[in-house]
Amino acid sequence: MVAVGRLIRAWGNRGELKGEIYSTRAGRAEKLKDVVLELADGKSRSSRVERIWWHDGRPVFKLEGFDSISDAKRWEGSDLLVADSEREEPEEGSYSYADLIGCALWDGESQLGVVRSVEEFGGAPLLEVRLADGRDALVPFARSICREVDVVAKTIRAALPEGLLDK
Repeated sequence: MVAVGRLIRAWGNRGELKGEIYSTRAGRAEKLKDVVLELADGKSRSSRVERIWWHDGRPVFKLEGFDSISDAKRWEGSDLLVADSEREEPEEGSYSYADLIGCALWDGESQLGVVRSVEEFGGAPLLEVRLADGRDALVPFARSICREVDVVAKTIRAALPEGLLDK
């Protein structure tokens, strides 16, 4: 199974959940059919996507078996997983956010931490990195900073601007 998105929070009172998709390809969310929801504590559940609609640039999912706000609230923050065979390969020079999660971030010869998620706030995507000292940091996923990405070896080699990770 591979993560293709995340359910952020319950939406409305009909069991819908607002989410995000780890793809920049238009229409990716609409292609989802059978998904597995997985919470950080390891709890998981299979479901079928009944419909998807968009609100403020984010998909809102109506999943089979989710009919109330309490049904939806239990699964807030869960990852959306699909079978690896349903994964879409990114275009040349692009990366699936799911591929970036778990990559070690290096600056020169120093491993700084591991990518936990990818966030978008309107500009370049930001890598949320758990640093070796336990802090979290946001690193712009821009070619000028993240110069070499090897998703097979799960490494990102970067040239971080001075002061980016200062406390």
